[in-house]
Amino acid sequence: MTTEGELTEAQAGQAVTLTLRDEIDVSRGDLLVHPDRLPAVADAFDARVVWMADAPLLPGRQYDIKLGTRLMPATPMALHHRIDVNTLEHQRAEELGLNEIGYCRIALNQPAPFDPYEICPGTGAFIFIDRLSNVTVGAGMIVRPMTQPLVDKARNVVWHEHKVSRTQRANQKGQRPCVIWLTGLSGAGKSTLANALEQQLLQRGYHSYLLDGDNVRHGLSQDLGFSQAERVEHIRRVGEVAALFVDAGLIVITACISPFRADRALARALAPEGEFIEVYVRAGLETCERRDPKGLYARARAGVIREFTGIDSPYEAPERPELVLDTEHDAIEANVERLLAYLTERRILRGAA
Repeated sequence: MTTEGELTEAQAGQAVTLTLRDEIDVSRGDLLVHPDRLPAVADAFDARVVWMADAPLLPGRQYDIKLGTRLMPATPMALHHRIDVNTLEHQRAEELGLNEIGYCRIALNQPAPFDPYEICPGTGAFIFIDRLSNVTVGAGMIVRPMTQPLVDKARNVVWHEHKVSRTQRANQKGQRPCVIWLTGLSGAGKSTLANALEQQLLQRGYHSYLLDGDNVRHGLSQDLGFSQAERVEHIRRVGEVAALFVDAGLIVITACISPFRADRALARALAPEGEFIEVYVRAGLETCERRDPKGLYARARAGVIREFTGIDSPYEAPERPELVLDTEHDAIEANVERLLAYLTERRILRGAA
């Protein structure tokens, strides 16, 4: 129906009102299609992607994508290959850089309708959006749907509700749980600070646990190396474990370089509002190299270690951390006191009686 009366058909550009014969809940993002031309409905697809941001596309990192009128979280799960624009040769790659084109497998957080781009560009094209800046960072064309879901357990495993709540667990311990996420360059003093803080919490009667990035790599992340994609996965795992410990009512301290803002933001999103405290343990690269407690900078400078943060891989300093601790100029004891004072101010810790 239009302002000029009913029509038997409509074309692109016309504004029409549709009255459905049956009462069906139809909203923005839904498709009306001919029964003989049904789109694919899947939670994953392969696509050709052109990347348009300085920060590379990394498998395992979560982005938002806009597919038609739908906006939803999506994660590149695998980068099949990069395409050389001059020779069209397929090259092995672990990431996509600025202006590079690749063939990727992308997982959605829910099934969605779409078509291969060659069949219908309108329902087969999408854009990547950075979840922090809301800037468009890439664009893609769907090649084919994945008929089998990437993770069958998402459909076959049902969340089991606990009889004991997170509030009850926290009340049993008489404390407010939270994640204290220490981030900074290698050698900045994160582990030293984390150990000193945990000792202070123990002496004051609090229940806590320290997740040190290196220690986690001896077990949970022992299968991961140090490429950017593997670092993304490492921090995802640490964030998931930290969220579980907070659910258990603990005060969790993490000491991880965690060089990328997007991954720290993902870890923050796993914790309830107000229960994630990002602490930037700040020390300059020159100071950290001079300390070099594990000899890693020397090995990185010699080319033994590749993609080392601060040398040939970037560190993205926090833009709005809850707290900045200067370990280049201030003693560990003074920084621990500052951190304890902040936790008391936030009412994570009890004030003096």
